[in-house]
Amino acid sequence: MIIIDMNQIMISNLMVQLKNQELNVDLARHMVLSSLFSYEKQYGDEYGEVVLAYDSKHYWRKEVFPYYKQNRKKDREKSSHNWSSIFEVLNQIRDEIREHFHFKVLEVHGAEADDVISTLCKNKGTQKVLILSGDKDFIQLQKYPGVKQFNPIMKKEVTHDDPYTYVKEHIIKGDKSDGIPNYLSADDTFVAGMRQKPISQKNLAKWVKEGPGQFCKTKEALSNYQRNKRLIDFDCVPVEIEDQIMDLYESLNTSEKQPPLEYFQRHKLNTLMEKYFFRTPTTFTK
Repeated sequence: MIIIDMNQIMISNLMVQLKNQELNVDLARHMVLSSLFSYEKQYGDEYGEVVLAYDSKHYWRKEVFPYYKQNRKKDREKSSHNWSSIFEVLNQIRDEIREHFHFKVLEVHGAEADDVISTLCKNKGTQKVLILSGDKDFIQLQKYPGVKQFNPIMKKEVTHDDPYTYVKEHIIKGDKSDGIPNYLSADDTFVAGMRQKPISQKNLAKWVKEGPGQFCKTKEALSNYQRNKRLIDFDCVPVEIEDQIMDLYESLNTSEKQPPLEYFQRHKLNTLMEKYFFRTPTTFTK
């Protein structure tokens, strides 16, 4: 199974496009589909079907921690890019893929792409699974024997010697990109523009070997640690969310789906028709 973190990968690709020009729907569609065909051709023989993991508009972490990803919202408001248009284009392309193509599109209300990816790895991780994403959050999923991760933007494998230690460090340090402070700092640290309380490398190395009851010296610190564990550790994804993800995955039978030629012609994708209809591990020659 090849699982693609669609928002992370496609937004990264779009940012390269937007450096030089305005957002172009046709160009974005060509970029997304070309990337998917390329990934399938490159990894399909070894890993099998392609699954596209998408973020839902609403997600459970926001309900349990209102400040979750609030800093991203502020950053986007300051950005010169029209993020509403970017997401509108990506959602349009997602819907076209769901309607016409054989790729399995997984989007579940209340779930992020992270939840989709972690749930599939949890249930399929004894088989060969390749995660295509640059997000280091997925390092913890390398505890499953069949799981590997590759960053197609940087063109390198994402690895770690000890995924268990990695997730423990992550919980202690928090995740600034998601608005999650370290366990010593208050919930609203990033939103309020405050500095986190510092954690030295010496203490971090010590604490990863201890239980939270040993290094959390106050009830507040222990509560913050539990806050971070719930938000960061994929073992804490709600069971009902995991069940919905697996139910959707098992219900999808997309192997016979094939877009009409008219779809490629209407969207000026003639150069991709050959890539799609002659999908083989080797380059097609006329």
